[in-house]
Amino acid sequence: MKNEKYSQEEIDMFWKTFLRETNRNETTKCLEVFHFELTEKWANELLRLVLIGQKRATASSLLSYEIEGERIPQVGDLSIVTDWEGVPRCVIETTKITIIPFSEITYDICKREGEDDTLESWVKGHAHFFKEEGKQIGYEFSYNMPVVFEDFKVVYQV
Repeated sequence: MKNEKYSQEEIDMFWKTFLRETNRNETTKCLEVFHFELTEKWANELLRLVLIGQKRATASSLLSYEIEGERIPQVGDLSIVTDWEGVPRCVIETTKITIIPFSEITYDICKREGEDDTLESWVKGHAHFFKEEGKQIGYEFSYNMPVVFEDFKVVYQV
């Protein structure tokens, strides 16, 4: 979820430090600043999984990108992941994008998210998430809806 809680000054300082410490050009762009999930508990838990290397992917509704007028991530994009409170914790780089119907997600795909031990638990948890997100931004979940499955790697963390 897009994180509206952060301090722009803090994000700017974090981004400049990232660019300097990784020897990147100062014109390098950040796609987005966000936290995972819809609740504090899960936003912080999923961040923890990213920071320990267990979570290497995320799934989003294609409809959410369309409704919010945002472009789909592309390979090479860099984003800042924050905790629930908006504190920047790491930078991720998109390594692969797959758009696939929700019903065609397999365990081999979803296990890269690092959240679930079975396909059934992934389906249950993500169906709930997409239903709740849909209520908030204006789409209806269906098992045939397209999912943007984004693989990423952490390229910087504090």
